[in-house]
Amino acid sequence: MVKAHHRIEFLGGAGTVTGSMHLLYSGRRRILLDCGLLQGLKPLRLRNWAERVSDPASLEAVVLSHAHLDHTGYLPRLVAAGFRGPVYCTAATEDLLNIMLPDAAHLQEEQAEHANFKGFAKHSPALPLYTAEDALEALDRLVPRPYGAAFEVAEGVTATFRRAGHILGSATVDLALDGKAPSRLVFSGDLGRPHQPILRGPEPVPGADVLLLESTYGNRLHAGDPADELAGIVAETARRGGVLLIPAFAVGRTQSVVWLLRRLEEEGRIPPLPTYVDSPMAIDATEIYLRHPEDHDLGMEQLLDRGHDPLQTRSFRLARTRDESRALNDLTGPFIIVSASGMATGGRVLHHLKLRLPEPRTTVLLVGFQAVGTRGRALQEGAKTLRILGAEVPVRARVETLDGLSAHADQQEMLEWLGMMERPPRQVWLVHGEEENASVFAEVIRKRLGWSVDVAQDRATVPVDA
Repeated sequence: MVKAHHRIEFLGGAGTVTGSMHLLYSGRRRILLDCGLLQGLKPLRLRNWAERVSDPASLEAVVLSHAHLDHTGYLPRLVAAGFRGPVYCTAATEDLLNIMLPDAAHLQEEQAEHANFKGFAKHSPALPLYTAEDALEALDRLVPRPYGAAFEVAEGVTATFRRAGHILGSATVDLALDGKAPSRLVFSGDLGRPHQPILRGPEPVPGADVLLLESTYGNRLHAGDPADELAGIVAETARRGGVLLIPAFAVGRTQSVVWLLRRLEEEGRIPPLPTYVDSPMAIDATEIYLRHPEDHDLGMEQLLDRGHDPLQTRSFRLARTRDESRALNDLTGPFIIVSASGMATGGRVLHHLKLRLPEPRTTVLLVGFQAVGTRGRALQEGAKTLRILGAEVPVRARVETLDGLSAHADQQEMLEWLGMMERPPRQVWLVHGEEENASVFAEVIRKRLGWSVDVAQDRATVPVDA
């Protein structure tokens, strides 16, 4: 153990893009930054079943950067294990988690029930990672705080949220640590992109002694405006009379996809196809997006002021119930389905993939990062079959990837954000990135900025003090 008054232990989101979880030791106090679910490769998923944080009851607090489950989805498990402290987040994150955590618990219960019914579980009976009751108890711990206003997390630890521009409510976390060796620790969470629709861009952070910085796309630059590519994919799928199936995260990516489809329709660049959003959580999340003007960019504000709904296409339909979702199975194309989850790790999109992947007229459009070990990554890498809900499904559909919709800043956008710091950090630790991406980004930061930077290692402990 590193002997320092302030130190950080990486318990997830180090060397991988899932399971964001960093344990801050400030003297005898322990505070968790993010509490994410590990997804993707089986060894990662299995860690969710173990005790990822020792003695949860003694934790002072949890501070969340944003609502995505790879940053929050372990909370119900933590609460079930005895955590009873406050969970600090922005107001929009609280609203989103009120739909996301119960939905995640329901999915856990549903998958266990399905595995028991079909008999393909390796353990009998299959159990959920956590229950709906655990999720509701976790929601009781949420304490919202506004952007830009410092608040006490624990004695000697003060935090400030600033907009991160990734999804609604996303924030960077700026922690002032008092004590024997006063320090400033900044956690980037997931950084969004400047000049993107719907949300304001990431705000600068004045400075830090130590910076925990995401590195999801640290090795690359994003493509430009994705409108032309999406228009071509929609038009080609319509010409074939097929179904365009878009796995998309319910929070953030679904709203971005629908926004862009609406824009292309208004510009006359695509036919106005029926567009089904088949995700109760995405439907609820879209309503929450409309309720939080503190995060809206100018384009979103102007459309709402003119009485337009920026998050609907002309032929926009919602599939909230199971029966409405099943009814899509009987429809023939052309039409569009947007359904969660974005990496095809669970949710209703699995049923659509199982039905539609064997059909050559289908196009599956991947619109976000696909982590190693997920079905989305397998499709992206050209898998000929995919195991879905206990069956081997042949892949005859076209599989396309649209890079320009990413909600993560790319290498240059992150460098620009770093360049706005008035005081450079003494040390940067790269988190939330696959090893190769993070290593490339570390070298770029060293050469361009001359900063001290290293890639965080899973389960390592590092000092925050000088």
